[in-house]
Amino acid sequence: MYSDNSQKKLIKPVTLSTLKQMKTDKDKITILTSYDATFTNVMNVAGVEAILVGDSLGMLVQGQDSTLPVTIEDMCYHTAAVKRGNTNAFIVSDMSFMSYSKPEQALDNAAKLMQAGANMVKLEGGSWLADTIKLLSQRGIPVCAHLGLTPQSVHKLGGYKVQGKSQETADLLLQESLELVEAGADMLLYECIPTALGKSLTEAVPVPTIGIGAGHYTDGQVLVLHDMIGLNLGHTPRFVKNFLIDGRNITEAFEAYVKEVKDMTFPGAEHGFK
Repeated sequence: MYSDNSQKKLIKPVTLSTLKQMKTDKDKITILTSYDATFTNVMNVAGVEAILVGDSLGMLVQGQDSTLPVTIEDMCYHTAAVKRGNTNAFIVSDMSFMSYSKPEQALDNAAKLMQAGANMVKLEGGSWLADTIKLLSQRGIPVCAHLGLTPQSVHKLGGYKVQGKSQETADLLLQESLELVEAGADMLLYECIPTALGKSLTEAVPVPTIGIGAGHYTDGQVLVLHDMIGLNLGHTPRFVKNFLIDGRNITEAFEAYVKEVKDMTFPGAEHGFK
């Protein structure tokens, strides 16, 4: 990426060390989902630090009714497309449903994603993932653990509901977070948890925390591309804001998102949960 096309001034690539330093410096991390080269390139220009190749592509690109039909081959295809459009952002790729049910299986599939262009893989789950994360970490594969509302387990959870509302479930989230960090997780993503819990978890763990519906105290934020430009289908989640408004183009929408996350005007109180 070049910050000024006329001067061709190269911007340094974002690495895991960059993201960890941003937590230390209290510099908010911005992440958006992308599934192709074109949007990825525009996100680079707008200053988005990390790209999530999300299994949300199942609904948004493939027209599925959930993330469950997405395969590891699908994830590799879209990760490679994002990689080709990327110049400096850190790429995180979702591991698809049942692609990491056993540690050795997870290692094989994580290797495929890394070879396709990912800098980190993301897995959904709690303490049961500790052995898997330990194995991946030992083999040099950075891991983001996704906790709280985990869409791949939505049928088990009984729907898309806020997690960690009781003291018991909040304590469990903290316990599992610490266990997964101890196992080697380099980043934690929390989805749909109370804002106050997002704050306490962020203060308790030494790795960057990313929130989606987790309040503004997490170290960074992520939104689904289609949601933040008003192309979501059906119900709009509470934590979503449409940035493609007031005459903005796509680049300006991404820039507005970066600015509002950085100055902590997004997410606002209206985007969080109690």
